[in-house]
Amino acid sequence: MGIALDAYLLDWASLLLRWLHVIAGIVWIGTSFYFVALDNSLDPADPPRRGVMGENWSIHGGGFYHKQKYLVAPDRLPERLHWFKWEAYWTWISGFALFVVAYYLHADTMLIDRSVADLSAGTAVALSIGLLVAGWVAYDLLCRSPLGQHEGALAVAGLALITLAAWGCAQLFGARGAYIQVGAMVGTIMVANVAMVIIPGQRRVVAAMLAGEQPDPKYGRWGKQRSVHNNYLTLPVVFVMISGHYPMTWGHPHAWAVLVAVFVIGALVRHFFNRRHAGRTLAWLPVIAALLVIALALAIRPQPPKAAQSSSFAEVQAVIAQRCASCHAATPTQPGFAQPPGGVMLDTPERIGQHAAKIHQQSVLTRAMPPGNLTGLTDEERAVLAAWTARGAPLQ
Repeated sequence: MGIALDAYLLDWASLLLRWLHVIAGIVWIGTSFYFVALDNSLDPADPPRRGVMGENWSIHGGGFYHKQKYLVAPDRLPERLHWFKWEAYWTWISGFALFVVAYYLHADTMLIDRSVADLSAGTAVALSIGLLVAGWVAYDLLCRSPLGQHEGALAVAGLALITLAAWGCAQLFGARGAYIQVGAMVGTIMVANVAMVIIPGQRRVVAAMLAGEQPDPKYGRWGKQRSVHNNYLTLPVVFVMISGHYPMTWGHPHAWAVLVAVFVIGALVRHFFNRRHAGRTLAWLPVIAALLVIALALAIRPQPPKAAQSSSFAEVQAVIAQRCASCHAATPTQPGFAQPPGGVMLDTPERIGQHAAKIHQQSVLTRAMPPGNLTGLTDEERAVLAAWTARGAPLQ
């Protein structure tokens, strides 16, 4: 009863943290989309005003809005200044807390696959935390290097860094854990851009104005660069957040390459909207992105494995009882599970037949189940399941 209660409370913690993470992420991403769109749609000030690089008139919610952007800073600091930081901070805080509850506390199931790397739970968690820090350090050094003065070259180097991270995580963690690890690394880079570059730069500008000094324009340039980087990373990070429900992506043998392709596709889509807000509609960008999605879906389409010569339902039931039912039962016996994952129960013949398609998809085609192959489902046993579903999944 104690173990079941602990798992139940962890489920509630996961639910509430996920809810907070989604809410904070919506606010942060919405802010990013809005301000980059605002930057790209500025018109020359009319009449021209000293220090104003552009202005924007818009209408929303029944009212008109007039925004102006200063190249460095206004002549006088306003009494009330709105800062945008806590939406970023809370997105990361809630996301990391959720990472701890869902992955670190269940590292043996969610983070580790011993057929990939035979890691202890402590080692896997330590590597994960170390990679969060290393990802930010590597990215920040790239931005501060001479490459930081050339956005095209920096974008290529950034994609190379993401590729290295995706490939490296695939050598350390289980497939699903590797995806979420890369997403956490990129999310950490994004929030560190806010906490370590954008906000400190803005504070220095404000401090200079309060001291009666002329602010250094470099802080504005650095902040704008990091803000734009965050904008291009939003769509791929959202993909990682939802990809756990779609094992045909992270369950592919070359899942790291699939993830890199998603980053490219997401950046193309974001670039289309950014250019459109600047007055240029590059219609070929979404066309290329759509074609890449189609090509990716075709390339990773699961190929049915070789089925066993024949299999009886008794054999199937024995495999499921040994490899699946410890989690997928009305009362799971697998530690860490208070409820059957996804509400799928496989503890009676009728329930097994009801979920035959899911069994085929998750255990045969994508091999996503069991997570991290925790219960040791063998290729021969997967072949038994494949032969059964090929015969129409009869219950006899």
